[in-house]
Amino acid sequence: MKTKLGLLYGGKSAEHNVSLQTAKAVTAAINLNKFDVYPVYISLDGTWTEGEKLEAPAKTVEELKLTGNGGTEHVLSMLAQNKYDVVFPLLHGPNGEDGTVQGLLEVLNVPYVGNGVLASSAGMDKIIMKSVFAQAGLKQVNYTHMTRAKWEQNKEEACITIEEEIGWPCFVKPANLGSSVGISKCQSRDQLTSAMEEAFQFDRKVIIEEGVTAREIEVGILGNDEPECSVIGEILPKKDFYDYKAKYEDGDTALIIPADITEAQQKEMKELAIRAYQSLDCSGLVRADFFLTENGDFLINEVNTMPGFTPFSMFPLLWKEAGVEYPELIEKMVELGIERHAEKQSIKYTV
Repeated sequence: MKTKLGLLYGGKSAEHNVSLQTAKAVTAAINLNKFDVYPVYISLDGTWTEGEKLEAPAKTVEELKLTGNGGTEHVLSMLAQNKYDVVFPLLHGPNGEDGTVQGLLEVLNVPYVGNGVLASSAGMDKIIMKSVFAQAGLKQVNYTHMTRAKWEQNKEEACITIEEEIGWPCFVKPANLGSSVGISKCQSRDQLTSAMEEAFQFDRKVIIEEGVTAREIEVGILGNDEPECSVIGEILPKKDFYDYKAKYEDGDTALIIPADITEAQQKEMKELAIRAYQSLDCSGLVRADFFLTENGDFLINEVNTMPGFTPFSMFPLLWKEAGVEYPELIEKMVELGIERHAEKQSIKYTV
């Protein structure tokens, strides 16, 4: 029998369009001989709409913006009635990748692909994530953080604090967002002020990180209790940093796979990546991003609990180099989600 797969995409997030690109790629690659795929579109205003069973891949992103097949209550009813054997949340950013949708699926006891509530929420909040990494003994760049309320209370004092604690250059980022949305590199007080205002448009918390001279090295991880690493890759942005346009619009970035690092460095980085994965209690998949400094230190930058997932994104390319093609990667992730859900069914909820 085919596996009934509910495909969630879109979402109430600044990364909505990234999710649509991901969904288009997955529907083009998934094996319809193995899966009955039911697309579920979440609009920018948060409305859920279920489409008809997928008979062919979407030709354009616009085709994925479904209408007229039942609203949010209908979709939640289908979830509660176990219409889907497993749900695949192809959601990036808040209201999807941050543990909110995962919590809903946990309450409904629906199997789903990817990380659970804790890993998703901690992995989305860069401040919490870095605190966990510090506890796990992972080296990181120097950083500080600030709420919107503190910033607006005294902007000049806040800038002085950042200058003294972090210095130039520094990177300003919304704490709860990915895909390089709202990120700025700053070399001066004026740039810092503009960057903070920009970042606070996307989140109430902002993280400010020290800029370092280093290579950007990434690795994919798959698994539940026994995670495995992919081949390691390197990003060579032609701009100051790997921003949103470079990722999704310009294509103005070189992805080097495999990265030109020694076997000893590969071994060390994979061990650090697994430590990061397990410190957040991740499951299913993660892309772990590191800086490799001139003196050979690996500094963990972040993990992405739902990384870019088109065939041309780093995560699938790393696994392709490891011998796992895109359609097979999708199937492995679904299997891991079902496996984790089955394991949870043994947990007792009564004394």
